[in-house]
Amino acid sequence: MAAPAACTRFSDNYDLKEELGKGAFSVVRRCVQKSTGLEFAAKIINTKKLSARDFQKLEREARICRKLQHPNIVRLHDSIQEEHFHYLVFDLVTGGELFEDIVAREFYSEADASHCIQQILESVHHCHSNGVVHRDLKPENLLLASKAKGAAVKLADFGLAIEVPGEQQAWFGFAGTPGYLSPEVLKKEPYGKPVDIWACGVILYILLVGYPPFWDEDQHRLYAQIKIGAYDYPSPEWDTVTAEAKSLINEMLTVNPSKRITASEALKHPWICQRERVASMVHRQETVDCLKKFNARRKLKGAILTTMLATRNFSKCGRSIITKKGDGSQVKESTDSSTTLEDDDIKARKQEIIKMTEQLIEAINTGDYEAYTKICDPHLTAFEPEALGNLVEGMDFHKFYFDNVLGKNCKALNTTILNPHVHLMGDEAACIAYVRLTQYMDKQGQASTHQSEETRVWHKRDNKWQNVHFHRSSVTPSFAMK
Repeated sequence: MAAPAACTRFSDNYDLKEELGKGAFSVVRRCVQKSTGLEFAAKIINTKKLSARDFQKLEREARICRKLQHPNIVRLHDSIQEEHFHYLVFDLVTGGELFEDIVAREFYSEADASHCIQQILESVHHCHSNGVVHRDLKPENLLLASKAKGAAVKLADFGLAIEVPGEQQAWFGFAGTPGYLSPEVLKKEPYGKPVDIWACGVILYILLVGYPPFWDEDQHRLYAQIKIGAYDYPSPEWDTVTAEAKSLINEMLTVNPSKRITASEALKHPWICQRERVASMVHRQETVDCLKKFNARRKLKGAILTTMLATRNFSKCGRSIITKKGDGSQVKESTDSSTTLEDDDIKARKQEIIKMTEQLIEAINTGDYEAYTKICDPHLTAFEPEALGNLVEGMDFHKFYFDNVLGKNCKALNTTILNPHVHLMGDEAACIAYVRLTQYMDKQGQASTHQSEETRVWHKRDNKWQNVHFHRSSVTPSFAMK
């Protein structure tokens, strides 16, 4: 495979042909290599429109694609950087989406579904063996090499993929597509390769009956289902699916990622490696009919989203969830199960800082010193009235209050953060300023409220946010300081 050619102009080696697709900052066009006459797909990115962060993501995608060479993965053949454009030259896959091909078949059985998921698992196993997590496995990214019968399934779109060496687990950010997100991502817990297996479980479920295991128009209810693994096998459609197929789904949709089956193990499952003996060969017309409706819904939502983006209306399709912003305004969040989300955008990164601040205050309210120390840097610095105008460093000053005051003097306590303003300083630092209202019952049994203004500085180390400095304006009630 060709190395990146910084000195070569794309037009020296390729002739551009018709457009195949378009994204926010890129267009995909068919191209022909001049020296061989071979056809490829060129993803052309307008780098003038990219932020420094977006450019880093582009470089990450190219780096990952270069090291993945597998018959079930769309291969990157060339990467050419010019002054205002970056060209990624991929396999030209002409068979369309796997799910669209299935509904056009005259015959489709459980054994066919087994063969499909086997190829998907082969691609995932190759990714994981090379330290790559895809993070966005979904039907839109499962393509066929050609329109020929039996054409290979190809995994595409590594725009959200990350490099994860070994079995490392960490918080790599909120990324993926709603209906395919794993419980650990939704819980904002450390995650790794098992997130791809969860998505494979969702895909296999759809391949067998034509509809997803988790569904709700309300995104919060959808996420609540996923977090606890609330799916089932309703009659009559699941009555004709073999126990072995359900067994594999169960092992893929295991909520605990440490107990979830791996790609290597899944490929050795009898329903995969012994499909001729284990998987049913009966035609599943009901599945095909349901899958047609599933595909139509995906395409309709995709068309609506494209239209909205084109008119610069960024309230995405699907029912909207209304959330209160710090300034009292409202924002809409998409519930579209096929739209990829990623918290590399500014709003989501700010929300992460607000969430960490809320967790820190909760630790203070409950007097949980252990939780507090996990969130704060050991060399935390602070300006607070209790220090009489002095800058204090380290945890000893704060530990005194946890040992003797916090969580002991008040049973009823509620804290509200008002008007949080987050300033992002690069990828690894942020500052949040807010008003903190503390409601409590005083010694006379009367409800009281105290207000303070606070500023906290956060620093990200090893993918973990830590509070490194804070400043509070006024003395708080003795049970709610820090």
